[in-house]
Amino acid sequence: MSIRPAVLSDVPTILELIHDLAIYEKEPDAVRTTESMLETALFGPEPKVFASIAEDARGVQGFALWFLNFSTWEGVHGIYLEDLYVRPEARGGGHGKALLKHLAQTAVERGYARVEWCVLNWNTPSIDFYRSLGAASMDDWSTFRLTGTALEDFGGRA
Repeated sequence: MSIRPAVLSDVPTILELIHDLAIYEKEPDAVRTTESMLETALFGPEPKVFASIAEDARGVQGFALWFLNFSTWEGVHGIYLEDLYVRPEARGGGHGKALLKHLAQTAVERGYARVEWCVLNWNTPSIDFYRSLGAASMDDWSTFRLTGTALEDFGGRA
Protein backbone atom coordinates (compact mmCIF):
# COMPACT_ATOMS: atom_id res chain seq x y z
CA MET A 1 0.00 0.00 0.00
CA SER A 2 1.17 3.52 -0.73
CA ILE A 3 -0.02 7.08 -0.26
CA ARG A 4 0.57 9.58 -3.03
CA PRO A 5 -0.73 12.95 -4.21
CA ALA A 6 -3.68 12.74 -6.58
CA VAL A 7 -3.03 13.26 -10.28
CA LEU A 8 -5.43 14.48 -12.94
CA SER A 9 -6.28 10.94 -14.05
CA ASP A 10 -7.54 10.19 -10.51
CA VAL A 11 -10.43 12.65 -10.81
CA PRO A 12 -13.07 10.14 -12.01
CA THR A 13 -12.13 7.75 -9.18
CA ILE A 14 -12.15 10.53 -6.59
CA LEU A 15 -15.64 11.54 -7.73
CA GLU A 16 -16.77 7.92 -7.53
CA LEU A 17 -15.43 7.72 -3.96
CA ILE A 18 -17.16 11.01 -3.07
CA HIS A 19 -20.45 9.48 -4.25
CA ASP A 20 -19.73 6.33 -2.20
CA LEU A 21 -19.03 8.51 0.85
CA ALA A 22 -22.33 10.36 0.34
CA ILE A 23 -24.16 7.03 0.32
CA TYR A 24 -22.33 5.93 3.49
CA GLU A 25 -23.27 9.25 5.15
CA LYS A 26 -26.93 8.73 4.18
CA GLU A 27 -26.96 11.62 1.68
CA PRO A 28 -26.91 9.75 -1.67
CA ASP A 29 -28.37 12.63 -3.68
CA ALA A 30 -26.38 15.48 -2.09
CA VAL A 31 -23.30 15.47 -4.35
CA ARG A 32 -23.36 18.22 -6.98
CA THR A 33 -19.64 18.07 -7.76
CA THR A 34 -18.63 17.19 -11.31
CA GLU A 35 -15.35 15.92 -12.73
CA SER A 36 -14.78 19.34 -14.27
CA MET A 37 -15.26 21.04 -10.91
CA LEU A 38 -12.81 18.65 -9.25
CA GLU A 39 -10.27 19.13 -12.03
CA THR A 40 -10.41 22.90 -11.54
CA ALA A 41 -10.31 22.73 -7.74
CA LEU A 42 -7.44 20.23 -7.55
CA PHE A 43 -5.39 21.04 -10.66
CA GLY A 44 -6.38 24.50 -11.85
CA PRO A 45 -4.20 27.57 -11.44
CA GLU A 46 -3.25 28.03 -7.77
CA PRO A 47 -5.26 25.10 -6.35
CA LYS A 48 -6.63 25.57 -2.85
CA VAL A 49 -7.74 21.95 -2.37
CA PHE A 50 -5.55 18.87 -2.34
CA ALA A 51 -6.13 15.13 -2.47
CA SER A 52 -4.07 12.20 -1.29
CA ILE A 53 -4.65 8.71 -2.65
CA ALA A 54 -4.30 5.35 -0.90
CA GLU A 55 -3.64 2.54 -3.32
CA ASP A 56 -2.48 -1.04 -3.28
CA ALA A 57 -2.09 -3.83 -5.83
CA ARG A 58 -5.88 -3.74 -6.40
CA GLY A 59 -5.85 -0.02 -7.29
CA VAL A 60 -7.15 3.08 -5.51
CA GLN A 61 -8.69 2.09 -2.18
CA GLY A 62 -9.31 5.47 -0.59
CA PHE A 63 -8.66 9.18 -0.57
CA ALA A 64 -8.31 12.20 1.65
CA LEU A 65 -9.40 15.60 0.38
CA TRP A 66 -8.02 18.54 2.35
CA PHE A 67 -7.20 22.23 2.38
CA LEU A 68 -5.36 24.70 4.58
CA ASN A 69 -6.95 26.63 7.40
CA PHE A 70 -5.33 29.14 9.73
CA SER A 71 -5.15 29.47 13.51
CA THR A 72 -5.06 33.06 14.70
CA TRP A 73 -3.99 31.81 18.13
CA GLU A 74 -1.13 29.67 16.83
CA GLY A 75 -0.24 32.06 14.00
CA VAL A 76 0.23 29.24 11.50
CA HIS A 77 -1.74 27.12 9.08
CA GLY A 78 -3.35 23.78 9.78
CA ILE A 79 -4.89 21.10 7.61
CA TYR A 80 -8.64 20.72 7.42
CA LEU A 81 -9.62 17.25 6.28
CA GLU A 82 -12.84 17.60 4.30
CA ASP A 83 -13.25 13.96 3.33
CA LEU A 84 -11.59 10.69 4.24
CA TYR A 85 -12.99 7.57 2.64
CA VAL A 86 -11.79 4.01 2.23
CA ARG A 87 -13.68 1.44 0.18
CA PRO A 88 -15.56 -1.00 2.44
CA GLU A 89 -13.63 -4.01 1.13
CA ALA A 90 -10.33 -2.30 2.02
CA ARG A 91 -11.28 -1.19 5.55
CA GLY A 92 -9.12 -2.64 8.26
CA GLY A 93 -6.15 -2.78 5.88
CA GLY A 94 -4.48 0.36 7.21
CA HIS A 95 -5.45 2.68 4.35
CA GLY A 96 -7.32 5.21 6.50
CA LYS A 97 -4.58 5.23 9.10
CA ALA A 98 -1.94 5.71 6.40
CA LEU A 99 -3.87 8.64 4.90
CA LEU A 100 -4.20 10.34 8.29
CA LYS A 101 -0.56 9.65 9.10
CA HIS A 102 0.42 11.22 5.77
CA LEU A 103 -1.57 14.37 6.63
CA ALA A 104 -0.04 14.49 10.12
CA GLN A 105 3.45 14.12 8.65
CA THR A 106 2.67 16.89 6.14
CA ALA A 107 1.54 19.15 8.98
CA VAL A 108 4.65 18.44 11.04
CA GLU A 109 7.03 18.90 8.08
CA ARG A 110 5.45 22.22 7.14
CA GLY A 111 5.17 23.57 10.69
CA TYR A 112 1.37 23.50 10.76
CA ALA A 113 -0.34 23.50 14.15
CA ARG A 114 -3.07 20.91 13.62
CA VAL A 115 -5.05 18.50 11.49
CA GLU A 116 -8.77 18.69 12.13
CA TRP A 117 -12.01 17.38 10.69
CA CYS A 118 -15.67 16.76 11.46
CA VAL A 119 -17.37 13.42 11.88
CA LEU A 120 -21.08 12.63 12.07
CA ASN A 121 -22.17 11.86 15.63
CA TRP A 122 -23.71 8.51 14.63
CA ASN A 123 -20.49 7.31 12.93
CA THR A 124 -19.13 5.43 15.94
CA PRO A 125 -16.76 3.18 13.94
CA SER A 126 -14.94 6.27 12.64
CA ILE A 127 -15.06 8.03 16.01
CA ASP A 128 -13.54 5.00 17.70
CA PHE A 129 -10.88 4.79 14.99
CA TYR A 130 -9.95 8.48 15.35
CA ARG A 131 -9.74 8.18 19.13
CA SER A 132 -7.47 5.14 18.77
CA LEU A 133 -5.02 7.41 16.90
CA GLY A 134 -4.99 9.97 19.71
CA ALA A 135 -7.41 12.45 18.13
CA ALA A 136 -9.56 14.39 20.57
CA SER A 137 -13.18 15.39 20.09
CA MET A 138 -13.86 19.13 20.28
CA ASP A 139 -17.04 18.69 22.34
CA ASP A 140 -17.16 22.34 23.42
CA TRP A 141 -17.52 23.49 19.80
CA SER A 142 -20.47 23.31 17.42
CA THR A 143 -20.23 23.55 13.64
CA PHE A 144 -22.35 26.24 12.00
CA ARG A 145 -23.01 26.63 8.30
CA LEU A 146 -24.73 29.15 6.04
CA THR A 147 -25.88 27.49 2.83
CA GLY A 148 -28.66 27.53 0.28
CA THR A 149 -31.48 29.98 0.85
CA ALA A 150 -30.10 31.13 4.21
CA LEU A 151 -26.80 32.05 2.54
CA GLU A 152 -28.57 33.84 -0.30
CA ASP A 153 -30.87 35.71 2.10
CA PHE A 154 -28.09 36.78 4.43
CA GLY A 155 -25.43 37.41 1.78
CA GLY A 156 -27.84 39.17 -0.51
CA ARG A 157 -27.01 40.09 -4.03
CA ALA A 158 -24.90 43.17 -4.68
